[in-house]
Amino acid sequence: MTKEVWRFIDSKEGSPSFNMALDEALLDWNSEGKMPPVIRFYGWNPATLSIGYFQKVEKEIDMEAVKQHGLGFVRRPTGGRGVLHEHELTYSVIVPEAHPEMPNTVTEAYRVISEGILKGFHGLGMEAYFAVPKTAEERDSLKNPRSAVCFDAPSWYELVVEGRKVAGSAQTRQKGVILQHGSILLDLDEDKLFSLFKYPNDRVKERMQKAFKNKAVAINELTTEKITLDQAKAAFKKGFEEGLNIELEPYKLTDEEMAYVQKIAKERYESDDWNYKR
Repeated sequence: MTKEVWRFIDSKEGSPSFNMALDEALLDWNSEGKMPPVIRFYGWNPATLSIGYFQKVEKEIDMEAVKQHGLGFVRRPTGGRGVLHEHELTYSVIVPEAHPEMPNTVTEAYRVISEGILKGFHGLGMEAYFAVPKTAEERDSLKNPRSAVCFDAPSWYELVVEGRKVAGSAQTRQKGVILQHGSILLDLDEDKLFSLFKYPNDRVKERMQKAFKNKAVAINELTTEKITLDQAKAAFKKGFEEGLNIELEPYKLTDEEMAYVQKIAKERYESDDWNYKR
């Protein structure tokens, strides 16, 4: 059996607006039949706080702190909560909803796609597994997350190591295409992360940050030898190939494609209307 060939794009570090625009452009091209399914790896320059499509900036985000830390800021086209993109490998997967291997439900498709990430963790020698909420209480807490911080909340088929979340992902479906992107944490500055959100008072913030330590963890807190970004890329690229039973073929954008991405970046993801108004 020959394996299906998907494209692989490592776009290195990009600006917040470029990163979101390229994910959107890949979704457009896939929808129009111009591009097969794609797996993309990327980083952020500057380090960036991204927020979910439905989050309210005024209510949840301390924009002064975002500026003080010199961070970029962007609203994602996907749901979910705030993510500090700093010491991480960010991935995105773009695949048609009608793909024969893709289940109809968001939850099940999420599990299939995340199989690639699971295999990546195994390739790094880590005992990662999918956590599934078992009790009614756990399931209810998924519907009403109390925190604006992404890694603070469990969700269906979350990837965990030693009971703590190691990767956070979000998904949207538009134009008949699934876009799932997410963060694989190599290291994490918790103090910086928690300074970016608004809380009713300091006591609540302290309590949440303390609880967070039991819920989320970065890869390099769990390994004796430090995992580099290049090692992570190699492991997760192989993980996606194994987990999705595909072959990844490197691809570089044409000048014309790049111009389309820059246009979306400027018109949408650099716009205050998009980033701040909800």
